[in-house]
Amino acid sequence: MGRSPAAIVTEPQEVRPLPGSLNEIPVFNSNSPEVIAQEGILLSTFPKAGKSQAIAHLETPLEGRFDIFTHHISRPATEQRTLYQGLLVNNPTGSPRTLKILQGISYLNSKDAPFRELLPFVEDPQGHVYSGPGSRLVSDTLRGKSQTQFPEILRIPPYSTVVLVNLPIPVSGARSTYLQVETDGSVYLANLAKYEVREEIATSSISNNGSIVEGKAVRSRPPSLNEWRSLLTQGQLVEPRDLPPVPSKDPGRIIYGRVAGISVGSQWEATVTDPDAESLAIPAPGEAISFPISTTSTGTFGTDQVQSAPMLTRYPDTALQGHGNYLVHYKLTFPLENTSDEYQWTSLTFQTPIKDDLHSDRLSFFESPPNRVFYRGTVRINYPNEYRRQITRYVHLVQHRGQRSEPLATLEIPPGTSRTAEIDFFYPPDATPPQVITVRTLAPEER
Repeated sequence: MGRSPAAIVTEPQEVRPLPGSLNEIPVFNSNSPEVIAQEGILLSTFPKAGKSQAIAHLETPLEGRFDIFTHHISRPATEQRTLYQGLLVNNPTGSPRTLKILQGISYLNSKDAPFRELLPFVEDPQGHVYSGPGSRLVSDTLRGKSQTQFPEILRIPPYSTVVLVNLPIPVSGARSTYLQVETDGSVYLANLAKYEVREEIATSSISNNGSIVEGKAVRSRPPSLNEWRSLLTQGQLVEPRDLPPVPSKDPGRIIYGRVAGISVGSQWEATVTDPDAESLAIPAPGEAISFPISTTSTGTFGTDQVQSAPMLTRYPDTALQGHGNYLVHYKLTFPLENTSDEYQWTSLTFQTPIKDDLHSDRLSFFESPPNRVFYRGTVRINYPNEYRRQITRYVHLVQHRGQRSEPLATLEIPPGTSRTAEIDFFYPPDATPPQVITVRTLAPEER
């Protein structure tokens, strides 16, 4: 007998496009191929001239404020060796260049942030709750943390290439890295993968009878700057490649592909209001309005709004857009207005309904969600309590496909007045879109 289909609960309600848009800050976005089986070039914006494989270099300089996001897994095809991820920066001009690291964080799943079972909704005021490198990365980034392994300032001499990052990824390990940087002029970037270098060295020891015994040993070290430079000029794109994108409006046929290129947009900032208004009138008691998060071309909930970041440049076999908006900072303000003549209690909830591209008058959820995590990360909310005192909560959420959630907060709003809540989060690199933020006014029996 086949497994019976999971029961679906449909909730009639309005779904509106999320106001606002992505900013124009470029993101050096390296996520394809996600699994690295051999050495090579993951993403290079360097010029094509003088390179063995011209198509591996996108010839696009970056300047001023931009972000760097990388997420990769090491699974060597042959010998089991530690992989190193090298981020190289080139100054193509005759003047010195300075790169400032405004914020920098990198985590491994095995060592720094192992995956572990967590409850769906956990308050996390100190940042100690996480599961996997993506979860810990967005939590720390949201709190403004930065790691000391990254220099505050990197100086790049004229016509020179230097190493910004030289980080290990052990066998079967996953590493997520996010940097916010700013330069005082144009630079080129490359993200490379190279295995540890093993060298035979002479050894000597003293035997039991006091004589000196000569021998040999093998030691491992990270790749040197010259070895990285050689890989950059002589190397090829890492293979095997991920599946190339296949555009389609049919969710069963579309292949989004993974991102390798420069996406445009690091933050989505918005004040969520009614159209042509300065506030959002709260729904009637028992009713709700939802706003989609990280929508793609097949999951707009009938709004036709695709939030995926456009690509400034990319490899032909990688994603057409920055699907998932990994590490994009959603910064949303909700000025909630009670236009009724009674006290109302309105909740704000972050949840993961079943993907829907057709209906803007409902959300659907599984009664018992399948065991597949679609969202794993921290959300921050700032809101006034009943005494008008500002409260800030950090909540770590784990949500499966089609899973409802308890509210991030419930606001008491007197008649004819407004209360403002702020929700912000960095979209986690291991999440699967879309999600929604739901504004719901409690029915009298729920208060």
